[in-house]
Amino acid sequence: MLDTRTTIDQETEAADHVGREPTSNTERRSGVLGGVRRPVAARERSRVVRWWRLWRTRRPRTFNDKVRYKMLRDHRPLMVTFADKLAVREHVAALAGPDALPRLLHVLDQPRDLVDAALPPDYVLKPTHGSGVAVIVSAQAEVVSRLPDVRHAWGYHHVRPEMAPVEHLVALGESWLSQLYGQGPNREWAYGHVPRRLLVEELLTDAGGRIPDDYKFFVFHGTCRYVQVDRGRFDRRTQDFYTRTWEHLALSGGNPWAVPEIPEPVRLQGMLDLAEQLAEGTDFVRVDLYDLPRGIVFGELSSFPAGGDSPFEPESFNLEFGGHWTPPRRYR
Repeated sequence: MLDTRTTIDQETEAADHVGREPTSNTERRSGVLGGVRRPVAARERSRVVRWWRLWRTRRPRTFNDKVRYKMLRDHRPLMVTFADKLAVREHVAALAGPDALPRLLHVLDQPRDLVDAALPPDYVLKPTHGSGVAVIVSAQAEVVSRLPDVRHAWGYHHVRPEMAPVEHLVALGESWLSQLYGQGPNREWAYGHVPRRLLVEELLTDAGGRIPDDYKFFVFHGTCRYVQVDRGRFDRRTQDFYTRTWEHLALSGGNPWAVPEIPEPVRLQGMLDLAEQLAEGTDFVRVDLYDLPRGIVFGELSSFPAGGDSPFEPESFNLEFGGHWTPPRRYR
């Protein structure tokens, strides 16, 4: 496991500046990288707001309540490791072996290094310090797909190789690395302690060469209770929820259900076992995996899904998910 070299006091705010503690009042108020300052909203730095959120979440009942409880109280270095897209690779390799990981092609400290990096026809480019962002480059992308303007860079984008000029990728990388993800120390604080880098990984595909289904395992106290399946992220996206025994739930998270219903994966038990193995040491984490022709491959670990704002329709499932989770009074 990578050493985060971070000492985190549960009752103090996380630093806004990544890689070291801020040394001036100006830096304490802003995320700073390469002279670019991204202000953090005052409420996300305020000790009064932090106290109010601690008090308001003191008796959580629903899943979203408990995610917010965990964000505010679980300041263990393990949360930083889970959030760091590079550090988590060593964590996973130590528990499950390197074969469970996508192949890592490049680790870049500066976006400009992309100019001299050898890039294959198909690959994934993403930052280490955030979630919900990547550029996927492959010939399977829609002909009309284009990279976004740097002002709208944070998100998933799938484009063909000829639509991914390296200078545009450099500009996107610079935009990503200039941003503090997670809204500051009163929100998803762990991302603020992750060194900001770019990763280039192999593109994972299913047997048909397509973007594979994304299996998300909700693991509470070492036991997976639910599985979310996202299909077709860039083309008619669907989202379904199942129990661990593959019973479909009448739950919507915002996207339509797949038609026909997604069959139980052959490697379901293997994915359950791996998800529970990777969840070791924490009360809750969502473990994202892919079931590929070569085997089960790791995606990511999410300690704070949607920052505690996951949609549940009907809302009763918010309480049901939360019923499997008893956060500790104090994280140690």
